[in-house]
Amino acid sequence: MRDDYIREALKTIDDPNVLINVVSRRVKQLRRGNRPLVESLEKLSPEDTALREVIDGKISFDLVAG
Repeated sequence: MRDDYIREALKTIDDPNVLINVVSRRVKQLRRGNRPLVESLEKLSPEDTALREVIDGKISFDLVAG
């Protein structure tokens, strides 16, 4: 995973644990064949694609109080 993408994504989802969960869930979806929500001229790994989706505001999350 690219460090610059991680830093940028942490500006959107400031809790590293939540970011890891969001990205890992999205990576699983991408590996199962879901289409990326962002376009890139370079070939990105599923992890970097998920981070870009977070950075671009394409993925949101809800914290559920338990």
